[in-house]
Amino acid sequence: MENIEVRENRIVLSGLADEAASDLPTQIAVHRELGWDHIELRLVDGQNIAGQLPDEAFEKAAAELEESGISVTGFGSAIGNWSRSIKDSFEIDLQELRTAIPRMHRLGVRYIRTMSWLGDGVEESAWRDEAVRRYRELAAMAEDGGVFLAHENCTGWGGLNAGNMLRLIEEVGSEHVVVLFDIGNTVSHGFPAWEFYEGVKGQIRYLHVKDCVVNPEGGRSERFRYPWEGDAMVREILADAVVSGYQGVISIEPHIASVVHDSANDPSPQFMRESYVKYARMLEEMLRDIGVPAGS
Repeated sequence: MENIEVRENRIVLSGLADEAASDLPTQIAVHRELGWDHIELRLVDGQNIAGQLPDEAFEKAAAELEESGISVTGFGSAIGNWSRSIKDSFEIDLQELRTAIPRMHRLGVRYIRTMSWLGDGVEESAWRDEAVRRYRELAAMAEDGGVFLAHENCTGWGGLNAGNMLRLIEEVGSEHVVVLFDIGNTVSHGFPAWEFYEGVKGQIRYLHVKDCVVNPEGGRSERFRYPWEGDAMVREILADAVVSGYQGVISIEPHIASVVHDSANDPSPQFMRESYVKYARMLEEMLRDIGVPAGS
């Protein structure tokens, strides 16, 4: 597979493919339809590629990817995510990373998406201390394995604000912990988009594109939209990132047809595929407008 060290010398378009289809052959086919030769993996047939998918199924998936020529830009793991509390056993997360690292090596993957656990009523200082402690251990594993923990601005102590994300990285003290900035998660979680972006701008190593409409009553919003149809300043942030020298992955996570953490969400395969392709084409057009060739 293509080495990600080389890929990062330019803008690479990718996407969380389980929002296009549940099965890997269709995920690959959709990216081929787009003309994209990169993909971000999370769920394959409803099972997380990083730690849940059985070994035999992973080997089959790896063979399909190798045959297709599609390269994998990242794993969307469940480490520290919205399904896991700071009160839960840390061994679950450790085992997931142990499983993920050799799989990442097999597929040439450098980044694994992580978060920093639900607080679950724990006092914030204790939540912070335990999140930092856990991340130090995960970071040591990542260093040994030659991969990077990409903390997303989503669930967890580190996702509460830009200051927390930077403090988490500083206190963990590892070059193998970086920021995965999801543009739409700002508005979705009730934060000002530009303020959050500027706060972490210097640490961003991976970008997710999502857009969302502000909740008029304040707080969280689930009103996701196509790029630049919401309030997350997607175009402005992408333009600033590119002008400022960002080189790396720009990956779509539309949340138009499929939202992984919404169990009531059951879109048709046709709507998943069509909305994903539409989202990707809208992103390409936006990037052309700001000076990035489509299909980079």
